[in-house]
Amino acid sequence: MQEFTEVVLDIISSIPRGKVVTYGQVAAYADSPRSSRQVSRILHSMSESYNLPWHRVINKQGKISLTGQAGHAQKVLLEREGVVFKNNKINLSIYQWKIGENE
Repeated sequence: MQEFTEVVLDIISSIPRGKVVTYGQVAAYADSPRSSRQVSRILHSMSESYNLPWHRVINKQGKISLTGQAGHAQKVLLEREGVVFKNNKINLSIYQWKIGENE
């Protein structure tokens, strides 16, 4: 497994309940700020086998990128953790997690 992938898996595994990060934020924390699409691919291919909290990763506008049932499931999972949506958007100033920040 590539080092970038391992770092991404560690970051996503560390996201606390009730918090979210963006694809770009994960890429930047993994020291590859232009790799947000790769973060998406890692989530898609490895979430189940690594039991990742995939639902805590959203786009930079504070919205869910997934559509259909997957997008609905992501919203439900986040709401169960206390994340509030307003006009289908998450207020990142409230819910965005930063590495090193207390839960």
